[in-house]
Amino acid sequence: MKKYGLIGYPLGHSFSRNFFNQKFQSEKIDAEYVNFEIKNIKELKDVLHDHPNLCGLNVTLPYKTAVIPLLDDLTENARNIGAVNVIKFKRGHFGKLKLIGHNSDITGFKQSIEPLLYASHTKALILGTGGASKAVFHGLKQLGVGATYVSRTKQNAGFTYDELTPAIMEQYTVIVNTTPLGMYPKVDECPNIPYECVGPDHLLYDLLYNPDETLFMRTGKERGAVVKNGLEMLLLQAFAAWDIWNR
Repeated sequence: MKKYGLIGYPLGHSFSRNFFNQKFQSEKIDAEYVNFEIKNIKELKDVLHDHPNLCGLNVTLPYKTAVIPLLDDLTENARNIGAVNVIKFKRGHFGKLKLIGHNSDITGFKQSIEPLLYASHTKALILGTGGASKAVFHGLKQLGVGATYVSRTKQNAGFTYDELTPAIMEQYTVIVNTTPLGMYPKVDECPNIPYECVGPDHLLYDLLYNPDETLFMRTGKERGAVVKNGLEMLLLQAFAAWDIWNR
Protein backbone atom coordinates (compact mmCIF):
# COMPACT_ATOMS: atom_id res chain seq x y z
CA MET A 1 0.00 0.00 0.00
CA LYS A 2 1.26 3.45 -0.92
CA LYS A 3 1.34 6.07 1.79
CA TYR A 4 0.98 9.85 1.62
CA GLY A 5 0.78 12.31 4.45
CA LEU A 6 0.90 15.76 5.99
CA ILE A 7 3.54 17.29 8.25
CA GLY A 8 2.76 20.24 10.51
CA TYR A 9 1.90 21.20 14.06
CA PRO A 10 -0.81 21.14 15.26
CA LEU A 11 -2.94 19.20 12.79
CA GLY A 12 -6.35 19.12 14.44
CA HIS A 13 -7.73 21.44 11.74
CA SER A 14 -6.37 19.41 8.79
CA PHE A 15 -8.60 19.01 5.74
CA SER A 16 -6.24 16.83 3.72
CA ARG A 17 -6.48 13.49 5.56
CA ASN A 18 -10.24 13.14 5.12
CA PHE A 19 -10.13 14.40 1.54
CA PHE A 20 -7.46 11.98 0.35
CA ASN A 21 -8.66 8.92 2.25
CA GLN A 22 -12.17 9.43 0.85
CA LYS A 23 -10.65 9.82 -2.61
CA PHE A 24 -8.64 6.61 -2.20
CA GLN A 25 -11.69 4.70 -1.01
CA SER A 26 -14.07 5.95 -3.70
CA GLU A 27 -11.55 5.41 -6.52
CA LYS A 28 -10.30 2.08 -5.12
CA ILE A 29 -6.72 3.35 -4.88
CA ASP A 30 -4.50 1.15 -2.71
CA ALA A 31 -3.16 3.98 -0.56
CA GLU A 32 -3.63 5.79 2.73
CA TYR A 33 -3.06 9.34 3.94
CA VAL A 34 -1.65 9.93 7.42
CA ASN A 35 -1.09 13.00 9.58
CA PHE A 36 2.43 13.37 10.97
CA GLU A 37 2.19 15.90 13.77
CA ILE A 38 5.81 16.84 14.43
CA LYS A 39 6.94 19.42 16.97
CA ASN A 40 10.18 20.20 15.13
CA ILE A 41 10.93 20.14 11.41
CA LYS A 42 14.05 18.05 12.11
CA GLU A 43 11.66 15.18 12.90
CA LEU A 44 10.97 14.91 9.16
CA LYS A 45 14.02 12.64 8.93
CA ASP A 46 12.40 10.26 11.44
CA VAL A 47 9.16 10.26 9.44
CA LEU A 48 11.05 9.32 6.27
CA HIS A 49 13.01 6.61 8.07
CA ASP A 50 10.01 5.06 9.80
CA HIS A 51 7.77 5.08 6.72
CA PRO A 52 9.77 3.82 3.72
CA ASN A 53 6.57 3.41 1.67
CA LEU A 54 5.89 7.17 1.68
CA CYS A 55 5.28 8.49 -1.82
CA GLY A 56 4.62 12.17 -1.12
CA LEU A 57 3.91 14.73 1.56
CA ASN A 58 1.94 17.90 2.10
CA VAL A 59 3.40 20.60 4.34
CA THR A 60 1.40 23.00 6.47
CA LEU A 61 2.07 25.53 9.23
CA PRO A 62 4.54 26.19 10.69
CA TYR A 63 6.92 24.38 8.32
CA LYS A 64 6.25 25.72 4.81
CA THR A 65 9.49 27.73 4.95
CA ALA A 66 11.42 25.76 7.55
CA VAL A 67 11.30 22.59 5.42
CA ILE A 68 13.20 24.14 2.51
CA PRO A 69 16.77 23.46 3.80
CA LEU A 70 15.89 19.77 4.11
CA LEU A 71 14.90 19.42 0.45
CA ASP A 72 17.07 18.55 -2.54
CA ASP A 73 15.48 20.95 -5.01
CA LEU A 74 12.65 23.45 -5.50
CA THR A 75 10.42 24.32 -8.43
CA GLU A 76 10.58 27.89 -9.71
CA ASN A 77 7.28 28.82 -8.05
CA ALA A 78 8.35 27.41 -4.69
CA ARG A 79 11.69 29.20 -4.91
CA ASN A 80 10.10 32.54 -5.82
CA ILE A 81 7.45 32.26 -3.12
CA GLY A 82 9.87 30.97 -0.51
CA ALA A 83 7.40 28.37 0.75
CA VAL A 84 6.63 24.71 0.07
CA ASN A 85 3.37 22.85 0.67
CA VAL A 86 3.94 19.75 -1.48
CA ILE A 87 6.96 17.43 -1.48
CA LYS A 88 7.41 15.11 -4.42
CA PHE A 89 9.44 11.96 -3.82
CA LYS A 90 11.77 10.90 -6.64
CA ARG A 91 13.81 7.75 -6.40
CA GLY A 92 16.87 7.53 -8.60
CA HIS A 93 19.76 5.13 -8.93
CA PHE A 94 19.98 2.48 -6.22
CA GLY A 95 16.71 3.80 -4.75
CA LYS A 96 18.25 7.07 -3.57
CA LEU A 97 15.45 9.39 -2.46
CA LYS A 98 15.29 12.96 -3.74
CA LEU A 99 12.83 15.44 -2.25
CA ILE A 100 11.47 18.16 -4.55
CA GLY A 101 9.58 21.10 -3.06
CA HIS A 102 6.51 22.43 -4.89
CA ASN A 103 3.92 25.08 -4.09
CA SER A 104 0.32 24.23 -4.99
CA ASP A 105 -1.03 27.16 -2.94
CA ILE A 106 -0.38 29.42 -5.91
CA THR A 107 -2.10 27.00 -8.30
CA GLY A 108 -5.23 26.69 -6.19
CA PHE A 109 -5.44 30.41 -5.49
CA LYS A 110 -5.01 31.48 -9.11
CA GLN A 111 -7.58 29.02 -10.44
CA SER A 112 -10.06 30.01 -7.74
CA ILE A 113 -9.83 33.81 -7.97
CA GLU A 114 -9.27 34.27 -11.71
CA PRO A 115 -12.97 33.89 -12.75
CA LEU A 116 -13.88 36.68 -10.31
CA LEU A 117 -11.41 39.26 -11.65
CA TYR A 118 -12.48 42.10 -13.94
CA ALA A 119 -10.51 44.73 -15.83
CA SER A 120 -11.09 47.14 -12.93
CA HIS A 121 -9.27 44.82 -10.54
CA THR A 122 -5.73 46.07 -11.05
CA LYS A 123 -4.57 46.50 -7.45
CA ALA A 124 -4.89 44.26 -4.42
CA LEU A 125 -4.34 44.45 -0.69
CA ILE A 126 -3.00 41.29 0.95
CA LEU A 127 -3.88 41.22 4.63
CA GLY A 128 -1.07 39.46 6.48
CA THR A 129 2.53 38.61 5.66
CA GLY A 130 2.72 34.90 6.54
CA GLY A 131 3.65 31.99 4.26
CA ALA A 132 0.32 31.85 2.45
CA SER A 133 0.52 35.57 1.64
CA LYS A 134 3.59 35.00 -0.53
CA ALA A 135 1.73 32.54 -2.76
CA VAL A 136 -1.15 35.02 -3.04
CA PHE A 137 1.27 37.83 -3.98
CA HIS A 138 2.92 35.83 -6.76
CA GLY A 139 -0.40 34.41 -7.94
CA LEU A 140 -1.88 37.90 -8.31
CA LYS A 141 1.27 39.08 -10.06
CA GLN A 142 0.95 36.27 -12.60
CA LEU A 143 -2.67 37.32 -13.15
CA GLY A 144 -1.64 40.92 -13.81
CA VAL A 145 -2.80 42.34 -10.48
CA GLY A 146 -0.35 44.43 -8.47
CA ALA A 147 -0.44 43.61 -4.77
CA THR A 148 0.64 45.33 -1.57
CA TYR A 149 0.95 43.74 1.86
CA VAL A 150 -0.92 45.11 4.87
CA SER A 151 0.23 44.36 8.41
CA ARG A 152 0.07 45.76 11.92
CA THR A 153 3.63 47.05 11.55
CA LYS A 154 5.49 48.58 8.63
CA GLN A 155 8.08 45.81 8.55
CA ASN A 156 7.65 43.72 5.35
CA ALA A 157 4.43 45.57 4.48
CA GLY A 158 3.49 48.45 2.21
CA PHE A 159 0.72 49.68 4.50
CA THR A 160 -0.27 49.28 8.10
CA TYR A 161 -3.98 48.88 8.86
CA ASP A 162 -4.05 52.43 10.23
CA GLU A 163 -2.83 53.77 6.88
CA LEU A 164 -5.77 52.42 4.85
CA THR A 165 -7.41 55.68 3.78
CA PRO A 166 -10.55 56.00 1.63
CA ALA A 167 -8.32 56.88 -1.34
CA ILE A 168 -6.30 53.68 -0.93
CA MET A 169 -9.43 51.58 -0.53
CA GLU A 170 -10.86 53.08 -3.71
CA GLN A 171 -7.75 52.13 -5.70
CA TYR A 172 -7.25 48.65 -4.23
CA THR A 173 -10.44 46.83 -5.16
CA VAL A 174 -9.21 43.29 -4.45
CA ILE A 175 -8.67 42.45 -0.77
CA VAL A 176 -7.34 39.03 0.25
CA ASN A 177 -7.31 37.91 3.87
CA THR A 178 -4.42 35.55 4.58
CA THR A 179 -4.56 35.97 8.37
CA PRO A 180 -6.28 33.51 10.76
CA LEU A 181 -8.65 36.24 12.01
CA GLY A 182 -12.20 34.93 11.90
CA MET A 183 -11.33 31.23 11.86
CA TYR A 184 -13.48 28.94 14.02
CA PRO A 185 -13.93 29.12 16.98
CA LYS A 186 -13.07 32.86 17.03
CA VAL A 187 -15.72 33.70 14.45
CA ASP A 188 -16.37 37.17 15.85
CA GLU A 189 -12.97 38.48 14.70
CA CYS A 190 -11.96 40.06 11.39
CA PRO A 191 -9.09 42.13 9.96
CA ASN A 192 -9.23 45.78 10.95
CA ILE A 193 -9.85 47.46 7.60
CA PRO A 194 -12.21 50.42 6.96
CA TYR A 195 -15.22 48.39 5.81
CA GLU A 196 -17.22 51.59 5.32
CA CYS A 197 -14.99 52.18 2.25
CA VAL A 198 -15.86 48.78 0.71
CA GLY A 199 -18.43 48.76 -2.08
CA PRO A 200 -19.78 46.86 -5.10
CA ASP A 201 -16.50 47.32 -7.01
CA HIS A 202 -14.59 45.33 -4.41
CA LEU A 203 -13.73 41.64 -4.30
CA LEU A 204 -13.07 40.25 -0.81
CA TYR A 205 -11.38 36.86 -0.83
CA ASP A 206 -10.76 34.98 2.43
CA LEU A 207 -8.36 32.06 2.50
CA LEU A 208 -10.30 30.73 5.50
CA TYR A 209 -13.09 28.21 4.93
CA ASN A 210 -14.28 27.48 8.46
CA PRO A 211 -16.80 29.05 8.95
CA ASP A 212 -18.17 29.13 5.40
CA GLU A 213 -18.73 32.87 5.69
CA THR A 214 -16.33 34.76 7.91
CA LEU A 215 -17.09 38.11 9.50
CA PHE A 216 -14.69 39.64 6.93
CA MET A 217 -16.80 38.21 4.12
CA ARG A 218 -20.15 38.94 5.70
CA THR A 219 -19.26 42.57 6.34
CA GLY A 220 -18.04 42.97 2.77
CA LYS A 221 -21.20 41.38 1.39
CA GLU A 222 -23.31 43.80 3.38
CA ARG A 223 -21.47 46.60 1.58
CA GLY A 224 -22.22 45.05 -1.81
CA ALA A 225 -18.82 43.45 -2.43
CA VAL A 226 -18.27 40.10 -4.13
CA VAL A 227 -16.95 37.62 -1.54
CA LYS A 228 -15.42 34.15 -1.67
CA ASN A 229 -13.93 31.77 0.88
CA GLY A 230 -10.92 29.47 0.54
CA LEU A 231 -12.64 26.07 0.24
CA GLU A 232 -12.40 25.87 -3.55
CA MET A 233 -8.77 26.92 -3.34
CA LEU A 234 -8.14 24.12 -0.85
CA LEU A 235 -9.76 21.53 -3.13
CA LEU A 236 -7.77 22.77 -6.12
CA GLN A 237 -4.58 22.60 -4.05
CA ALA A 238 -5.33 18.98 -3.17
CA PHE A 239 -5.95 18.03 -6.81
CA ALA A 240 -2.73 19.82 -7.79
CA ALA A 241 -0.79 17.92 -5.10
CA TRP A 242 -2.12 14.59 -6.38
CA ASP A 243 -1.10 15.56 -9.91
CA ILE A 244 2.41 16.51 -8.71
CA TRP A 245 2.89 13.20 -6.89
CA ASN A 246 1.79 11.15 -9.87
CA ARG A 247 3.42 12.80 -12.85
